[in-house]
Amino acid sequence: MSRRPVAVAASLLTVLALGATSACSSGSSSANGMPTVKLMVGGIDKQIYLPYELAQQLGFYKKYGVNVSLSTEHQGGVGAEDAMASGQVDMAGAWYVHTIDFQVKGKAVEGIVQLSGAPGEREMCTPKSGVRSGADFKGKTLGVTDIGSGTDTLTQFMGVQKGVKATEFSRIGVSEGGTAVAALQNGKTACVMTTQPTVAAIEKKGIGVPTINLASTAGAKAALGGTWPAATVLAQTGWVNSHKDTAQKVVDALVATMHWISTHSAADIADKLPSSYVSNPLITKADYITALTADKGQFLPDGIMPAGGPKTVLATEELVGHATSSVDLSKTFTNEFALQADKTEGIATTTTPARANG
Repeated sequence: MSRRPVAVAASLLTVLALGATSACSSGSSSANGMPTVKLMVGGIDKQIYLPYELAQQLGFYKKYGVNVSLSTEHQGGVGAEDAMASGQVDMAGAWYVHTIDFQVKGKAVEGIVQLSGAPGEREMCTPKSGVRSGADFKGKTLGVTDIGSGTDTLTQFMGVQKGVKATEFSRIGVSEGGTAVAALQNGKTACVMTTQPTVAAIEKKGIGVPTINLASTAGAKAALGGTWPAATVLAQTGWVNSHKDTAQKVVDALVATMHWISTHSAADIADKLPSSYVSNPLITKADYITALTADKGQFLPDGIMPAGGPKTVLATEELVGHATSSVDLSKTFTNEFALQADKTEGIATTTTPARANG
C-alpha cells in the first residue's frame, strides 16, 4: 500500500531499464499445466487484504485454473505496487490510488478487480489529543503507514479539506501492528491512521480511540465526500493486455471469494485464515472476529469499481497536489473482468459500475 520515496525512485529506475518487458514467470505453466502469477500484497495479514489469502485457503485460485504465488511487502522494503511496476511480480494487492500516481509518472497501471469501497482505516488518537477531525491536526504529529503512502495522502487530505495545510502538522511513518501501537503508547504521535487488527489492539490497550472512521463505505462518504475505493489488484496495462486469460482466472477466483465473504460470517472467515493472521501477541481470535464483524461491509461482493469512486480518489490527489484533472481515469481501472466473473458465477452485480470517466 505504501509509496516510499526511496523505493519509488529505485523502482522507476528499474522500470526504465526494463522498458515494457516483464521479468515475471506468468507466461510459464507449472507441473499442473496452469499459468503461474506472482502477486505481492501490501501487508497480507491486514484485514483489508484478507481476500488474497482467503482465496488461497478456499482453493479458488486452482479451481479457476491459475497458480497464484502470494508474497507480502515488508517494512522498509519495496512496496507491492512498486514491485509490480518494476516487473518483480505480475500483480500487486494494493490501493487503487496508485494507478493515478503511476499515470502521473508516465506508467500505465490499472486496477482489474475492486475488493473494497472504503480504505478500511481509522484515525486512532490518544484521548488527550483533542483531535476529532482534520480541523484539529494543526501542530500535531500524526502517524501514517509510510511517508508517501495512501494513508499519508488521506491524512493530508483530511487536514487540507478542513483548512489545515499539510505544512502545519507533522507526519511520520509508523507502519502497523506493534510499531503503530508503540507510537501512540510512547507519545510519539497524537494519532495514527491504521487498519484492523491494529485498531483492535489499540482499543484493547486503552491508548487510543477512533476519531475518524474510514472503515466503511458510509464512513468514507462522510469523511472524504464520496465512495473511496481502496483495495484492488494492480497490474501493468501491457501485462494485462497480453495475459487476458490469466488475468480473468485471477479475477474469477477473487470475485468468487468476495461473494463467499458476503455470504459468510466473520467467524467463518477467521476459521479459514492462518492462525497467525487472526491471533498474535496484540490480539486474540475473538478480537479479530469482533473487528471483522464491524468492518466486513467495506468489501464489495461483486468486484466492481463503484460509480463515482475514481472521481473521489482523483479529487483527493488533486487537493494534496499529487495529480491534476488531466488524469485519464478510463485508463486506471476496468470492470471488464469482474463483470465477466459475475456472469460466469451467476452473481448479481449489485454495485453500480463506474463509467469510463469515473
